[in-house]
Amino acid sequence: MQPSAPQYAERLTAPRSWWLITALVGLSGGLILLPLGTLPMLGGLIAASALAAAAVSAYGSARIRVVAGSLVAGDARIPVSALGAPEALDPEEARAWRSYKADPRAFMLLRSYIPTAVRIEVTDPADPTPYVYLSTRDPKALSAALTSLSGT
Repeated sequence: MQPSAPQYAERLTAPRSWWLITALVGLSGGLILLPLGTLPMLGGLIAASALAAAAVSAYGSARIRVVAGSLVAGDARIPVSALGAPEALDPEEARAWRSYKADPRAFMLLRSYIPTAVRIEVTDPADPTPYVYLSTRDPKALSAALTSLSGT
């Protein structure tokens, strides 16, 4: 049996400007070790660049998928049957749910560089999580994919 294709898939990649900062971190690693000679400078350049690139890549590797009756967000896998209707959030409403409207018990996969989001109530009475907050570049498509699976 072949696994079903995702109805929605998104990777929350880091912005391009972060990769420029990664290059500058690598350059500064080389400059710090420049007084020690050429080889230490090259080692510092390579090591600082590799560490910064690994950090940016890891932070931007979070994925959101709707597949096989489940919402997969980062490490969480939530059956769509345990979720209510999704609510697409514009940038202002998303900021409000990230700050003063936020519940500390909520599951949040947020990236500050993505202005829009989706908020989904958790309807499972055994789960203390009130809602799921997901940063997404296309909240309408994610909401549509979840709605098509739940049948609401």
